[in-house]
Amino acid sequence: MATLAPLAERMRPANLDEYVGQKHLVGQGAILRKTIESGNLPSIILWGPPGVGKTTLAFIISSQLQRPFFSLSAINSGVKDIREVIDKAAKLKEENKDLPILFIDEIHRFSKSQQDSLLGAVERGLVTLIGATTENPSFEVISALLSRCQVYILKNLEEEELLSLIENALKRDEHLVNKKITIKEHEVLLRLSGGDARKLLNVLELVINASGKKELVLSNELVLKSVQQNMAVYDKAGEQHYDIISAFIKSIRGSDPNAAVYWLARMIAGGEDPSFIARRLLILASEDIGNANPNALLLANTCFQAVNVIGWPESRIILSQTVTYLASSAKSNASYQAINKAQELVSQTGDQSVPLHLRNAPTKLMKNIGYGKEYKYSHNFDDSFSEQEYLPEKLSGTVLYEPGKNASENKLRDYLRSLWKGKYKY
Repeated sequence: MATLAPLAERMRPANLDEYVGQKHLVGQGAILRKTIESGNLPSIILWGPPGVGKTTLAFIISSQLQRPFFSLSAINSGVKDIREVIDKAAKLKEENKDLPILFIDEIHRFSKSQQDSLLGAVERGLVTLIGATTENPSFEVISALLSRCQVYILKNLEEEELLSLIENALKRDEHLVNKKITIKEHEVLLRLSGGDARKLLNVLELVINASGKKELVLSNELVLKSVQQNMAVYDKAGEQHYDIISAFIKSIRGSDPNAAVYWLARMIAGGEDPSFIARRLLILASEDIGNANPNALLLANTCFQAVNVIGWPESRIILSQTVTYLASSAKSNASYQAINKAQELVSQTGDQSVPLHLRNAPTKLMKNIGYGKEYKYSHNFDDSFSEQEYLPEKLSGTVLYEPGKNASENKLRDYLRSLWKGKYKY
């Protein structure tokens, strides 16, 4: 007996009239629909959250235009795969056949060199590119390629659209139509989907299959219970995204490199975007390590840049090095606390005047009224330090940055004490 395809796959629409959502793009008279119907489709980037129909829309476009369709996933495709597709497209052109549509899922995961390898074929019109991305293409797609593509933004599905997907599945799917399924409550179903159509249908199918019944009343309680009992199945693609990233960050903050690299591996296995992981490491390097080890931020920034240049799967090694280093580093949240305190102080005290001696004086009038007067240029003094007031008068002596209790910041504390002679109570 053949393995049954997932419900989300069985319910994939075959044309624009069956397609749910994105009416601003593919509704009657909408811009992308008119472009498709004209048959003159440029290369495009579909930008939107998971499960809103990017892949489905690409299939529908190819089907409606009756053109060859090549599909690559940035997760497991490299420059060699791209070149093979381009060679096939060149052969089709030589034979005067319709040129293909090349769909690239998660195009934001392609490195610069991989995106560069696409550029020539797009420029020459050998392929019409449809790229799908959950990330802002302005940051993730090279400018030369982006300038040759139209970008269309897809939105999360509305509640009524998600409910119509459930209704269609229960009425039209050949494996569900013979069951008597009643939706008593739908709030948990929608909440678990997060606006993701694929996840919604996966949850629906999971709950129905878990019951093993031909007659079933779906309540919030039943849905939640079924999902909790089958969490690994429900969230296989997302790998419990928020829980795992939380465990990952807390393991690094807790100085446990073993746990941190384990959660890193879990995110890799779940298909997490390497750039997302690298961004979180950048934030953590300042928020949780800060001046206890300033090199942490430098390494995290280098990691972020390298991940975006190297691509997958090699960048997993760079991530591992950074994760284990950050987890093994001394920790301090003093800088994080300092900006929190400073923002709170600003909200409480309003716009305090800048002391006259700190103001810039580009004109004679400003000099005459005291701007910049008696300012002491620090480098003209011993140790490049001159004791003067830098805060607004009403805030004088306020301590916002309190160095953490670690070797690096203990030195900073001692240094600041020696300079300010008790003005700031460190």
